[in-house]
Amino acid sequence: MDKDINRIKVVLAEKKRTNKWLAEQLGCAPTTVSKWCTNACQPPMETYIKIAKLLNITIEELINKEYVNSIFPEIKVNYS
Repeated sequence: MDKDINRIKVVLAEKKRTNKWLAEQLGCAPTTVSKWCTNACQPPMETYIKIAKLLNITIEELINKEYVNSIFPEIKVNYS
């Protein structure tokens, strides 16, 4: 994909956590988390919620608002 949809990789680094740690917490394969971090594919919304809780952040902090705004200009996401 040419645009970053999520910020999972960035937030993991900020929280000093690894892909392997996140995979263990979610009960999925590390390769799956790697695909999310590179935006090769996206997790289901329920998983975004779980990730946000595990990392003690809001779901909005995981989503790239510029990307969302480019896809859905009528919504104009504006996180505070």
